[in-house]
Amino acid sequence: MKDLSKVLLKLTDSLNTAIQALHISGERIVLVVDDNMHLLGTVTDGDIRRALIKNTAMDCTIEGIMNSEPYVMLASESPDSIMSKMKNKDILSIPLVDKKGMLVGLETLHHLLENKKYDNPVFLMAGGFGIRLHPLTKTMPKPLLNVGNRPILETIINQFVDAGFHDFYISVHYKADMIRDYFGDGSNWGVTFQYLDEDIPLGTAGSLGLLPNNMPELPIIMMNGDILTKVNFKHLLNFHYEQGGLATMCIRKYDLQVPYGVVNIEGRYVTSIIEKPTQQFFVNAGIYVLNPKIINCIDGVSHIDMPNLLEVQIEQGEDISVFPIHEYWLDIGRMDEYKQAHKHYDREF
Repeated sequence: MKDLSKVLLKLTDSLNTAIQALHISGERIVLVVDDNMHLLGTVTDGDIRRALIKNTAMDCTIEGIMNSEPYVMLASESPDSIMSKMKNKDILSIPLVDKKGMLVGLETLHHLLENKKYDNPVFLMAGGFGIRLHPLTKTMPKPLLNVGNRPILETIINQFVDAGFHDFYISVHYKADMIRDYFGDGSNWGVTFQYLDEDIPLGTAGSLGLLPNNMPELPIIMMNGDILTKVNFKHLLNFHYEQGGLATMCIRKYDLQVPYGVVNIEGRYVTSIIEKPTQQFFVNAGIYVLNPKIINCIDGVSHIDMPNLLEVQIEQGEDISVFPIHEYWLDIGRMDEYKQAHKHYDREF
């Protein structure tokens, strides 16, 4: 049973406050209570992501997005009984109450299965030239550049290992031997690493065709090897299963501010003037979950990028889900982002 102190919110708290509470607690749920600890509702990670997709204002109160009728159980129930109910109702957490209906605890499936191992393969892209980070990448592949006290790729691998993943495939091309020499066969991490050599660059999706034919019939998590993020990969995988699509793409909200006053006109006349407006977009975050079906259609010879691959699947009527990232995320592609990663590392990791 979890400590409640970090997951309690009031009706008047904002969407932004709920996001911060999820980050601090490490849970996928926060509980909305009144002053007497009566449970008024819950806000889950999924509620947050749906609100972000709808462009809900960050300062709106959580009353409008919470589930006001959550399923609860008595705290006196056994762990086996609680787990059974979670599986039957396909939920990941249950608030616990006493016989008077007062909130006394929170149980999560993650807590009950915290030692679970995942056989889903992890595919890490580490073959790029990193040209925009010259001169650093003239002698070192970008995934081996240190951020904090370790290479970027090692931070990514540690996160997956901590989450219970053990079967890793790493695509390499530029200075591949340096990556092999550093990571070896994975035994230092208690996992297995297999390397896939791109004789020529195959794009951001083409090297998937180099995976062996005896892969397990499980979704694979794919990630660029130059991203720092606090995304919970178990949550991402569970989300993919829940959606039931062919693939899931992580997306990130990106704000673009026009540095001038925008003038709207009709004919020769001004209809309005908007000073330095901000436009919001969703951008590709470089993290995916892919079902085996989509991998089987890649030949390992042709150059193909992930957006093109997914667009073809969409045109064929396949469902591609989106997983909005509200956690920390940084794509280290340019020198200013590399410097930013150094500043953030100790705080975030």
